[in-house]
Amino acid sequence: MKNSRSLEIGTGLFVLLGFAALAFLTTQLPGTSLKLGGDDGGYTVTARFDNIGDLKPGSPVTMAGVRVGRVESIRFDPKDFKAAVVLRIEEQYQEIPEDSDASIQTAGLLGGKYIGIGPGGSETFLKEGGQIEFTQSAIVLESLVNKFFANMASKGPDKDTSDAPAAEEKK
Repeated sequence: MKNSRSLEIGTGLFVLLGFAALAFLTTQLPGTSLKLGGDDGGYTVTARFDNIGDLKPGSPVTMAGVRVGRVESIRFDPKDFKAAVVLRIEEQYQEIPEDSDASIQTAGLLGGKYIGIGPGGSETFLKEGGQIEFTQSAIVLESLVNKFFANMASKGPDKDTSDAPAAEEKK
């Protein structure tokens, strides 16, 4: 009886530990805006995109493959019909040239979206409330596949003319 009781307590503790780990990992996903700990500090800049794909707040912002910040918020701007993405850049990255470009990229073939910043050559740097002017929208895989199939359908079926002389010889 004592052995059964300790087994039940051990199993219960293991399940509770599993739930705690799951809760912690859920807050650390790039697509969630939940983070354990306080504000990251740093400064915010805005970038406007025609199409953000499935970019989400909390997604990483990278430069040369190194994480330099995260997506803080996304909103639709009804004036220019674009998505305004607010990026929070970490404090130690104060010298990003103001003519840098931002593009929405995909981690792997089917991975999540993130923003990659390409450095410009300006002598002045991005500051709090600044804007990245040069942007490249997300490449949406579904629209590429649709365009491919539409292009193939417009060409129609290939006509096989290699057997035409052989068919005439048989007559």
